[in-house]
Amino acid sequence: MGKNKESRIVITLECECRNNKSVKRKNGISRYTTCKNKRNTPNRLEIKKFCTYCNTHKTFKEIK
Repeated sequence: MGKNKESRIVITLECECRNNKSVKRKNGISRYTTCKNKRNTPNRLEIKKFCTYCNTHKTFKEIK
């Protein structure tokens, strides 16, 4: 059982402010790309990161 690259997949994380039309610094959607191990994390990933459009730390959720 060796390590292989097929067990890790590239995912996109999107800020929760995309649905919110509140006060923003600028227009747009903040997104990050990262990798996750699909065997160990079958659920959708949620990470707190800095949103450059809201100018605050928000929860970023995995999108398809």
